[in-house]
Amino acid sequence: MKRCLIFGFVAGFLATLIFHQLTVAGLWEPDIASFAPFSLKPTWPLGMSARVSLAFWGGVWGIGTGLFFRRILADGRLLSVTLSIALCIPDLSLAFSMQDVVTKAKKLANKPYEESESIPGFMRDLSYDEFRGIRFNVSKMLWSERSARFQVMLISAGRNYTQPVTINIVDAEGIQRVPYRKDLFSYGSDTLEREIPADLGYAGFKLTYPINEANVQDQFLVFAGASYFRGVGAGDHFGLSARGVALDTGLLSGEEFPVFREFWLIRPRPDATSMKAYGLLYSKRTTGAFEFIIHPGKSTRIEINASLFTRDRVELMGIAPLTSMFFHGENTNRPSGHWRPEVHDSDGLLIHDSTGEWLWRPLINPLTLQSFSFVTKDVRGFGLFQRDRDFTSYEDPEAQYEHRPDAWVKPRAPWGDGRIVLVQIPTTDETNDNIVAFWAPFTAVPGSRRYDFSYELSLGRTLQLDNLPGRAVHTFVGRGDIIGGGNMKDGYRVIVDFQGGPLDKLPPDAPVSAEVTALLGGEVAEQSVEHVKQSGDWRLSILAKPADDRPLELRAHLKSRDDTLTETWTYTLPVENDLKESRR
Repeated sequence: MKRCLIFGFVAGFLATLIFHQLTVAGLWEPDIASFAPFSLKPTWPLGMSARVSLAFWGGVWGIGTGLFFRRILADGRLLSVTLSIALCIPDLSLAFSMQDVVTKAKKLANKPYEESESIPGFMRDLSYDEFRGIRFNVSKMLWSERSARFQVMLISAGRNYTQPVTINIVDAEGIQRVPYRKDLFSYGSDTLEREIPADLGYAGFKLTYPINEANVQDQFLVFAGASYFRGVGAGDHFGLSARGVALDTGLLSGEEFPVFREFWLIRPRPDATSMKAYGLLYSKRTTGAFEFIIHPGKSTRIEINASLFTRDRVELMGIAPLTSMFFHGENTNRPSGHWRPEVHDSDGLLIHDSTGEWLWRPLINPLTLQSFSFVTKDVRGFGLFQRDRDFTSYEDPEAQYEHRPDAWVKPRAPWGDGRIVLVQIPTTDETNDNIVAFWAPFTAVPGSRRYDFSYELSLGRTLQLDNLPGRAVHTFVGRGDIIGGGNMKDGYRVIVDFQGGPLDKLPPDAPVSAEVTALLGGEVAEQSVEHVKQSGDWRLSILAKPADDRPLELRAHLKSRDDTLTETWTYTLPVENDLKESRR
């Protein structure tokens, strides 16, 4: 037995130290391996140099292998067999997986909530321009030494980013925490640079990848602030955001904002086209483990697996939340004094239900908070879209709203009965994200529960959705009691333009009609459909009136005889709205 243990340990130790590391060296030179051989960097969990740690755990594996084969093979062959098998064994000491983060989240959920550390007061009080002056030195991006496709930029804490997060790199050398380094940034002010603590901390990170041109590192995904992250595809400009989870969004009780307090970035090979990261979520009522499998490109695709643990009851658990901005658009009045025709990151919510129905809801900037629920069963997908891609709709060459990405959430397993919730919050300018959309279960989630879900999030202007019918591309709303609108007191003229799908194959004189429904006691006085020669769109014109002291809620789609040609367009005009104000 003693001889077996000694031989096993020695064989595994030497196999790892010599053959394993020589193999890594051979793969390192042509950029196949993402980590260097014979590293002396201290590593987890014993604090020894990476090469000694590797050899030690190889010896431990050799002991296990020796014991396994002890009764099968003669002693003379024990060393050679143990040595051979040890060569084939992966480095278990460096393994890090979703289960590790789940374990951490579960332990945290069983402990009382503790407030996270905050940055110094003067850093919270930085002006917008002062914080923008803190810039990461792009020549010092992580993983840049081997010209890797994926590289990492770090974001300093400050201003709105008041809670530093821990960022770890996981590679063959172990799990290494990234320490805060002032020399990674320029500060725009010598005084500010002197005052900033050496251990201030990071707010998050940005991932770069050559999504537009080869050998040019483009920022495509950013994790920073609470549980927010946002991404783009090729040629896009950053716009809407996603979040880990939304808690009680839109409820009078107030919203709780969980934060990603720690990240683990798994270092990919230099030529990798995808990478993996993990995040640990933390708040008063929830903790969570998130796995992100990231695929940048023409559109950026992220596979997300998550496990949430509740400490206390959550009335409204928002899964896969999306956050965007809608200030004003073609369906609303332009605010007094504003010159741009439209200002928004997204202009509508799209839902694909398990019944096959596609539903489109144009966004608004309401005078009072509005929250709507769309009942679904095993929803196939939902997302916020910027359908208007015409520069002349915005006339803003700096903001480039026509280049903002869409976001589409596709469950990777059935979510069951639930609802898509759309929350629209009043805003007086474009600096506030006032639109939130998410999936939620019908009932509250009690405390001491685990909730697992997975989905795919796609971001970009060129998302391809299968089997999408004709779509609503424009919505215009005006008074129904003026010239060009109609002669219906307290009525509204609503114009919806459709295009795409089967509509593109129809001649201009095709028998296209509409099915229009007014809900909540509303009245549809007239409706008509015509083909617009100038644009090629099919236009639905509606004159409708809401019931007294009720919002105007409409649903409509185009059809040809019994064939449905388009998605279902749905719209709610609140009782108090900017058009009503114009009557006074």
